[in-house]
Amino acid sequence: MNYTKINVELIVIADETDAVVAELNSSLDRLEERHTIFGGGIETIAVQHKGERRKSALRHTVAAGETAVAAMRLAGDKVVGAIRTII
Repeated sequence: MNYTKINVELIVIADETDAVVAELNSSLDRLEERHTIFGGGIETIAVQHKGERRKSALRHTVAAGETAVAAMRLAGDKVVGAIRTII
């Protein structure tokens, strides 16, 4: 019979480590009810974040939306100013 080892690496905030490990163990227990799992375990290691935190795609999208809203407001103000000048 062939087997496959599955490695998963997660990085979480240090204060949330215990809660995440508890939820992972719970999830593994539920997974074991439906599938045969041999061995395994959860190992935690402290790490230092390298470099500056990057923006997620969601944060970029929100920032783009805010820029678009600001541009539309500015354009609206310009149109109102132009109409007042004409009238």
